[in-house]
Amino acid sequence: MQNRVFVLDTNRKPLDPCHPAKARELLRKGKAAVFRRYPFTIILNRAVDDEPTAAQLKIDPGSKTTGMAIVQHGRVIFAAELEHRGQTIKANLEKRRAQRRGRRNRKTRYRKPRFLNRTRPKGWLPPSLNSRMQNVQTWFVRFFKLCPIESISMELVRFDMQLMEDPEIDGVEYQQGTLAGYEAREYLLEKFARRCCYCGATDVPLEIEHIVPKSRGGSNRISNLCLACTPCNQAKGNQTAAEYGHPTIQAQAKRPLKDAAAVNATRWVIWRMLDATGLPLEVGTGGRTKFNRRRQEYPKAHWIDAACVGQSGETIRLACCQQPLRIKATGRQCRQMCRPDKYGFPRTSAKQHRIIKGFQTGDIVTADIPSGKNQGVHVGRVAVRANGRFRIAPIDGINWKHCQPLHKSDGYSYL
Repeated sequence: MQNRVFVLDTNRKPLDPCHPAKARELLRKGKAAVFRRYPFTIILNRAVDDEPTAAQLKIDPGSKTTGMAIVQHGRVIFAAELEHRGQTIKANLEKRRAQRRGRRNRKTRYRKPRFLNRTRPKGWLPPSLNSRMQNVQTWFVRFFKLCPIESISMELVRFDMQLMEDPEIDGVEYQQGTLAGYEAREYLLEKFARRCCYCGATDVPLEIEHIVPKSRGGSNRISNLCLACTPCNQAKGNQTAAEYGHPTIQAQAKRPLKDAAAVNATRWVIWRMLDATGLPLEVGTGGRTKFNRRRQEYPKAHWIDAACVGQSGETIRLACCQQPLRIKATGRQCRQMCRPDKYGFPRTSAKQHRIIKGFQTGDIVTADIPSGKNQGVHVGRVAVRANGRFRIAPIDGINWKHCQPLHKSDGYSYL
């Protein structure tokens, strides 16, 4: 079953969402028009005096994916999963940093150090984490305009990352790291009995080696390090330990905790943002969410976790075969001013106007081509050009006069 369809009256006041069949009937009879494609929303052509039923927005913030659900009378009427682009932002920043560092090394042999007087505002977050918070804020504002939301519920979870690594940790041990009293090499020599992890060789020079290579997303955490002789280290190359034929060594690499750290860093920022709305705000722990979901025998999913958050998630009814709206953050516009060739020289001119003939790259449009080899109706995301000849992959050279907008580019893709 699909999600319910959002309904607005002629004054853009949110009404109770309706069944998709009811929305199709209103559109067919001309009593409503399409207001928005994603999420699908219709607007009535007359004012309505009906008082909408209060709804609750439930949010399960995550590092990579955030689950969202709208509940009325204990029934989920709309669900969505929002995929963040924090890792993409981090990779882009690292790439830009490497390019600038290389340029400085090539262009300036010496530059006086800057004064350490640059400060960050209170509540500053790294761009990758700030993007997660802003995505949640964007969609809360959109849902508030499309549905009569009267209360909010969110999962306020805190991960004890030291306890996740060592379940027996206690007391003063929290103040000591894994390497308390050890040097990294000595710790690894003692841990792996002074032998190569792969061939078992002893009494040979041993090198510190990454179980999951850094080029494959591995980190410098002590749990991702082992000892290997030079031949094994060179033969392993860019493979993981499991790919190299040693899954037992791979199992010793503990899972990274960057996702837990991201949730810990943004949880109170999201809470303050939601609390500033003035609506009743309910919070629940991750354990409470898992208990509610398991007791009701629901499968694991981000949007189902969102529906089961807090005390209000104890009794939740899901529609049969309900599917959430998949939302992926894609960014609004590339910062790059021109495209370079493989040698690094610019091969295109600088950016001109972003909006051409009322369209911009990323808009979802329908093109009705009356004649020619591409005759027919084509729907997709458009790439605009200043000459008015647009592209809807794989068709190129579409006159802008044949295009009709369906959904404006808003920095997200939908499925």
